[in-house]
Amino acid sequence: MNQGYCIAFEGIDGTGKSTHSNRLAQSLREKGYEVVVDHEPTNGPWGRKLRESAATGRLSSEQELEYFLNDRKQHVEELIQPSMAAGKIVILDRYYFSTMAYQGARGFDPVEIRKMNEEFAPVPDLVVIMDLTVDDALARIGARGDIANEFEKRDNLEKCREIFLGLVPEKFVRLVSSNAPEAEVSARIDTLVDQLLAD
Repeated sequence: MNQGYCIAFEGIDGTGKSTHSNRLAQSLREKGYEVVVDHEPTNGPWGRKLRESAATGRLSSEQELEYFLNDRKQHVEELIQPSMAAGKIVILDRYYFSTMAYQGARGFDPVEIRKMNEEFAPVPDLVVIMDLTVDDALARIGARGDIANEFEKRDNLEKCREIFLGLVPEKFVRLVSSNAPEAEVSARIDTLVDQLLAD
């Protein structure tokens, strides 16, 4: 494999992105692939500010978008591009499609946000949109003992889900329902990734 791959897991909160991104990484490593798995916002300085804002109160929409772009530029330069150049598979728990959704829900044009990101961020080879209804997603957030943060309010999640579902016609985007047993969801994702790597 001369050129690496980028696989992004997207969707509203509570849909299983972290679970399945990590499970996929483990599965691919067992098959002999070199895999890097990471998340956005990152643990870098811009990402930490964004994570703190989820608990303390969201930043202004302009400032929030600026922080996400700064965080992603650093992520691309320091991890994503070098890993792909080395032939590794990069698996991301959220990428710029989440910025399109969550900042789009705050009034920005998702198309413009996409253009801004694709000026510097590699377009992923596969985007897996993990989908649940907002009611089911909020129930899962509650079941794991968490309290919905500032990014997880019902109205906000409804708008975000609508933007995510609008991406489905894209040729590299696949919708996976999270409303199924975990083993079935994993098998569906494995099939999609096997097809990608075979191509």
